[in-house]
Order: sequence, then structure tokens, then C-alpha cells
Amino acid sequence: MFNKLENKINIVKKFNIFGTIGLVFALLGIVSLILLPFNVNLFNFDIDFVGGTTMTYSMHKQLDKAELDNIAAVVEKATGVPASSVQKAGDGTEVLIKTNTLDTEQRDAVFTALKEAYGLHDGTEQVAEGETAHTDILAVDNVDPVMGKDLRNAAIVSAFLAILFMLIYIAIRFNFRSGIAAICSLAHDVFVIIGSYVVFRIPVNMTFIAVVLTILGYSINATIVIFDRIRENNKLLKKTSFDDIVNKSIWQTATRSVNTTVTTLLSVGVIAILGVTSIKNFAIPLIVGIVAGLYSSMFISGPVWAKLAKSSKK
Repeated sequence: MFNKLENKINIVKKFNIFGTIGLVFALLGIVSLILLPFNVNLFNFDIDFVGGTTMTYSMHKQLDKAELDNIAAVVEKATGVPASSVQKAGDGTEVLIKTNTLDTEQRDAVFTALKEAYGLHDGTEQVAEGETAHTDILAVDNVDPVMGKDLRNAAIVSAFLAILFMLIYIAIRFNFRSGIAAICSLAHDVFVIIGSYVVFRIPVNMTFIAVVLTILGYSINATIVIFDRIRENNKLLKKTSFDDIVNKSIWQTATRSVNTTVTTLLSVGVIAILGVTSIKNFAIPLIVGIVAGLYSSMFISGPVWAKLAKSSKK
């Protein structure tokens, strides 16, 4: 399918163009991280990272997407700010609401609004003799921002260790220059994902770590497929320049790369369309990361390896 493009588009020779495009898409993520130490926050940090309030209520009914969206609207109307997340808990009849830190009056306003909308009980109602009053308030807690700091550190350490072990693995399997090229590709993917959190105002919580680690694994797999083909062609085409070998290998594996990406996007896309808010907040950056992984594996990793190999010879 893509073999005809091999002679028309030399990815290695046009790396300045493809690399600039990749840098443009990664730029927002880079800038947003640089601004954080200067107290300029472009992110929508969830309570997992900055602290907040969690409230769990029994709703006495199975909750679907429409009900969760309605509960989110009730909470926003009662507090004046949107909830960070509203999701099912327990057996599916309980709701877990996460918001920025609320004072006592705001928490009471949330329960009062849900009580009026869904007929909840607070345990103060009169009951028949011999019966015990029950409450639908299962838990109301404040999350300490100190815990958020620990989670941020865990996220940084997890991503760093994942990248480090990948670098060691690729350096052993291929060579150190290919490992550096793969890390450049992975860095591009991570920065693009970070930028998507800024653009779509997706709450940054523990799912952020899951998204980043998932994309790192997905992207490195696509890159290794291309690197394997480069190594094979390097043995077969000894009279061909390494730049041309890299370009040929990329186009030879392009069908596989694109088909894998499309099939993955179809399944994740369905989740993004039909899922509840918490699932969408996971699926949307995952979609961005999958597309970024395809781009970086085809247009960044191989050309960077070729550039490093050329520099090494010089």
C-alpha cells in the first residue's frame, strides 16, 4: 500500500520538516511543564494531585451515563464549580463525587440538592417504632494535598524508570544510538499527551499515569518493529546507504503500523463516545497518544537514528 511512496517521500531527508511538525505539537506540553515552577498552571489538576473533597452517596438505583451526567449537573449547580469526576462505585448504585475542596456549607448544599432530586435520606427522618433511621451519606472526606505531592512524585518516577529500562533494552537489542532515537520518540509522545490535557481541560489524576505508561509501551512496540526491519535490511542491503535503508524500512512497515493504529483507535474511540465522563477522560488522551505514537515511530525514531549514525561516522 505504501511501497510506492518510498521513492516519492524520503522521510530521513525530509526530517527537518517532520521533526518541526512533531515539535510544534509537543510544544504546548513542554511549555506547560516549564511554566509550573513559575506558578503558572495550565492544567486542570484533580484532587489526587492538589487535594479536594470526595463524597460517596447511595442512590438506590443502577447508575448509567445519563444519571451520572445529571448528578454532575446537580453538583455544579449547588457549588458553582464543576465536579472533577462523577463515577459509579460499589455495586453500581453508589456514586463517588470528586470536587475541589468544599467547606461544610457547600457539602451540605450538594447533599440537599441530591436529596431533592433523588429522595436521599440523611438519617434525621422519623421512622416507625422499632425501625432504625438510615443515611445515604456513605462517606465525605478531604484529600490532603500532601498525598497529591506523593502522587506527582510517583508519576515522575514511574515514567522515568519506564523510559530508562526501555533505553537499556533497546541499547542491548540494537545499539545505544537507536536507544537514544527511541527515547526522543517517546518524549515526543509524552509531551503531546500532556498538551492534550491542557487543550481538552482533562482532569490530571491517577489515570494520567496509566495513559502515559500505556502509550510508552504502545509506541515503543511500533518503534521496535521498524528498528527490526532496519536491522534486517542493513544486513541484506550492504551497498545501500543507511539513510536509504531507514527510509525503505519505514515504508515497508507502514502498512502494519497504520493498520494496528486504526484498529486500536476503533476500539478506544467507541469507549470515548459511549463511556461515562471518567472513562472519556482516560480514552481521549489515549487516542491522542496513539496517533502521536504512530507519527513518532514513523517520522522521528528512524530518522533520528540515521542522523545519530551519520554524526557518529563524522
